[in-house]
Amino acid sequence: MDGATPDDSNALEFMQRSLVHRGPDGHGSFVRGSVRLTMRRLSIIDVEGGVQPINNETDTVHVVLNGEIYNFQRLRETLEAHGHRFRTHSDTETIVHAYEEWGDAFVDRLDGMFALAVWDESRQRLLLARDRAGIKPLYFAIAGSTLVFGSELKAVLASGYVGRALDFQVLAHYLSLEYVPAPSSILQSVKRLESGCTLVASTSGIQTSRYWDLDLSQSENNPVQGSIAEHAGTFYEVLRSAVRREMVSDVPVGVLLSGGLDSSAVALLMSEVSNHQVPSFSVSFSESSYDESRYARQVADHVGTKHYELPMRPDDLVNTLPVLAGNIDEPFADPSIIPTYLISRFAREHVKVVLGGDGGDEMLAGYSTLQAHRIAPVYRSLPAWIRRGLVEPFVARIPVSNRYLSLDFLLNRFIRGADAPPYLQHQMWTGSHYGEDLTAILHPDIRSEIDDSCFHQMLADISGRSGAQHLLNRVLYQDFKLYMEGDILTKVDRASMATSLETRVPLLNVEVMTYLQKIPIDWKLRGLTRKYLLRKAMEGRLPASIIGRRKRGFSIPIAAWLNRELQPLVREYLAEDRLDREGIFCGAEVSRLLDQHSSHVSNHAKRIWTILMFQLWRDRWLENV
Repeated sequence: MDGATPDDSNALEFMQRSLVHRGPDGHGSFVRGSVRLTMRRLSIIDVEGGVQPINNETDTVHVVLNGEIYNFQRLRETLEAHGHRFRTHSDTETIVHAYEEWGDAFVDRLDGMFALAVWDESRQRLLLARDRAGIKPLYFAIAGSTLVFGSELKAVLASGYVGRALDFQVLAHYLSLEYVPAPSSILQSVKRLESGCTLVASTSGIQTSRYWDLDLSQSENNPVQGSIAEHAGTFYEVLRSAVRREMVSDVPVGVLLSGGLDSSAVALLMSEVSNHQVPSFSVSFSESSYDESRYARQVADHVGTKHYELPMRPDDLVNTLPVLAGNIDEPFADPSIIPTYLISRFAREHVKVVLGGDGGDEMLAGYSTLQAHRIAPVYRSLPAWIRRGLVEPFVARIPVSNRYLSLDFLLNRFIRGADAPPYLQHQMWTGSHYGEDLTAILHPDIRSEIDDSCFHQMLADISGRSGAQHLLNRVLYQDFKLYMEGDILTKVDRASMATSLETRVPLLNVEVMTYLQKIPIDWKLRGLTRKYLLRKAMEGRLPASIIGRRKRGFSIPIAAWLNRELQPLVREYLAEDRLDREGIFCGAEVSRLLDQHSSHVSNHAKRIWTILMFQLWRDRWLENV
């Protein structure tokens, strides 16, 4: 904390205690004048010697790191050749000397997932940096002359320097997206450092800058050489190399195996490069439309992992929600965080590090919404009398189903967003509350605080920043900056770190991203076939049934459970009189959604769940403030 009052000895202690789950193996602190650094350690590399903060020989550069630097051994060799002396074998010490050697440009040389801080005593300067994809989180707040930062929002709050006033505009973003998008947080006083960015605090002030960004325009401006078959082979080797690097560890490493193509590919490659049998972990559901366990077992048998399976019951959901409300210190409505947390807790009984398949959908065009973008122009070209008079009435008459990605759900979603601008269209197909729907569920006192144009402008700005001309490349970039960072990676980080498990994502390795941003979109989405390049790369290596199967995702039967197992929570947190009293949501409108959902008139599961998760978060983080 730069600018902190020197006699405030409690803040640092409170902050590090709030993050024990992220680092149960130990902690360390640096205090000098008004500068204070503290950390919790999950010991992965140099278990005995890598204690942080780590400093240089002259005690002028001090570093704390959350994450892993996969190329630290190669960097160490280079730095030793330049005369730097190391006293540990940790990846964190590499950052100390890399900063000495290359200054702020050292971040360009890092291959890893990280949120880090470098205090330069001689220059009276603090540098914060976050990895390219945003795998590791970093929150910060400016309170007067004090800069407070931490890996989670709860750490910043624990300092006592910031308040807990809601940002109502960000609340609206959450209700639309189902997560809070960077660089905002749900609180007015706290921000997040965006992926691929640095923040420098000095006597001259505070400045943020971007050192890396996904550039999909490369695939448009520089036509790729060679056939798709050749590139499938090249991509296989690039991904294999990334998996090998990300398996570096002094503790046991496993794989989270869903049975989907991405995690199956990672499991295959881990088994190829490992000298030991790789442990794999999956979850099973009694609800067949959500269960992928048989595919996970098939892959495990095929690649030779030692497989562990966790059956999930509805009671697990109910019992887990209060735990997650305490660990997720921002509202978050992706229900797959629950099985992710449970499988992380299960895996932690056997290993300390796992690899997963996250990032593949964003890098390789894996989402069904991309197919919808190709179909939408055809649908819009239909005469109005066919759309309004035939298609929409037909879809409205399809019986409501609680099955995963049911026909009524998909078609209603598609029609809902078909006429919207592409940047908004994409979010309407995936999110919860928009336009009149959003306005209706908010309490009248809150509606005046919301400017709907802010949301549209945010989406348009992100889409425009991509630099890409192809619509689908702009959509992929939007997913990379919003959904992947705000939802997928947030889910994985919070769920796994809540159990003291480190999760690595080789499909977001810097070399993989550098390669894939040069690949044409038609090699990722070939017609309506998603992840085409990855499927070609895995031909003959994974079972054809795995390569060719439809993506299901890692979800749970929320629609059905809202009417059964979750009813006690619904009645408690979404009661009409309670909502009206709290003054954020319109109780009557929420009751209407609940009535329609319970009577199977409409499937409002996403909208209801988004509100319920906010209420659970509010009860834990705001109610008693």
